[in-house]
Amino acid sequence: MTERTAYQVGLIGADIQLSKSPALHMREGRAHGLDYVYELVDINVRNVPETALPELLTELEARGFAGTNITHPFKQAVIAHLNELSEDARMLGAVNTVVFKDGKRIGHNTDWYGFYESFLRGLADAPRERALLIGAGGAGVAVAHAALKLGIGRLDIFDQDDARAERLAQQLSTRFGEGRAAPAKTPAAVLRDADGLIHATPVGMPAHPGIPVDPDLIAPRHWVADIVYMPLITTLIETAATKGCRTLPGGGMAIFQAVGAFRLFCGREPDAERMSAHFAEMFQAEAVA
Repeated sequence: MTERTAYQVGLIGADIQLSKSPALHMREGRAHGLDYVYELVDINVRNVPETALPELLTELEARGFAGTNITHPFKQAVIAHLNELSEDARMLGAVNTVVFKDGKRIGHNTDWYGFYESFLRGLADAPRERALLIGAGGAGVAVAHAALKLGIGRLDIFDQDDARAERLAQQLSTRFGEGRAAPAKTPAAVLRDADGLIHATPVGMPAHPGIPVDPDLIAPRHWVADIVYMPLITTLIETAATKGCRTLPGGGMAIFQAVGAFRLFCGREPDAERMSAHFAEMFQAEAVA
């Protein structure tokens, strides 16, 4: 049987034109001798509503794609349109990678692994008694799981949707034990006593400018992690760094979720260090330009 050497994959989401995923995936594909094409499927560029998700999945499947990444605002909505879920995706209730195989759509989650690996490399010795998570959506559920796997003793969760924060806190308490997670009414009440802050919403991206928390709440003793990586240094990360905080930009999570997705799409073992170096190279080139 001839080994497959051509792969077409995608990313479905909104406002994703600045994504580094195409370049990251395609160069790694070339390093493996593959004809590897990564296509952005941006609902805003196509001028279609969020309800077009089923048609977009059908289109990519019909075009012979090996799979597609999924990002905001579809990480939870996509589940209704899949045939199977991996154990991680089922447990988290969120999907960032869909593999098309043997006529089935199989959902996976590599986001939690991405944040986990990034934290171990960037904040390995940071205090983890208590942290605040802002955002309980598709990315937030994955990051929350990673945070508790990393040994954060208590995770307080704030979301604009109180019910969503409460639901995630209950799921985590069931999975990791009572007292490990709780909904937060306001960030202020938690940050007075927390070691760190994790941000998991689109705020800070070009399409959603701003900072997700009052800067006055951030103190030098806090560590601050962001999942947004475009721009790499968000207003949140810049503000925290200015105050003397240890920071973890979103680039690491982007790299390691891509490592996991690449492995799922083509069954090859990616070189994480090579992908990390390429990611850094792309941002350095932009800084010089």
